[in-house]
Amino acid sequence: MHQNSLSSELVTAHQMRNVLAGFPTGLVLVAADVEDRIVGLSANSFTSVSLDPPLVSISFAHTSTSWPVLRKAPRWGVSVLGEQQAHVLQELRLPAQERFSRLDMHVESGAAFVAGALARLTVELDTEIEAGDHALTLLRVLELHRDAEQHPLIFFGSGAHRLAR
Repeated sequence: MHQNSLSSELVTAHQMRNVLAGFPTGLVLVAADVEDRIVGLSANSFTSVSLDPPLVSISFAHTSTSWPVLRKAPRWGVSVLGEQQAHVLQELRLPAQERFSRLDMHVESGAAFVAGALARLTVELDTEIEAGDHALTLLRVLELHRDAEQHPLIFFGSGAHRLAR
């Protein structure tokens, strides 16, 4: 039997973060209106899971203070950030109670979206799976729209970038 020389006991969180920073992803803002206040956070763990039924996933860190509040909402808005929206990431670094004060947001059926997003998806929680230090959520897509004229904002090397064209 061949033994793998890279045991998971040897892989640190720092190493995982450093290596996976070399994998480019898109960036989304997931948000909802909870008790008349917009709550949300950015995520780069967003991915398509299934076309039928329409499912996407996002992972939330157990250390997040926004995740337990967001979880209370029946519907969430997922805004896929376009290349002109790097400023949104700066706002999302603010404390939770200040995050949305300077962003142009709109709410539809409890799901909150940033204005001008490349794409918008209205989702509801389908399944939640404990996955190490994160909660992996499977989200059922209820509505969606894409602005095909825009290009995505890319997360790579722990920073936001534009696609070269």
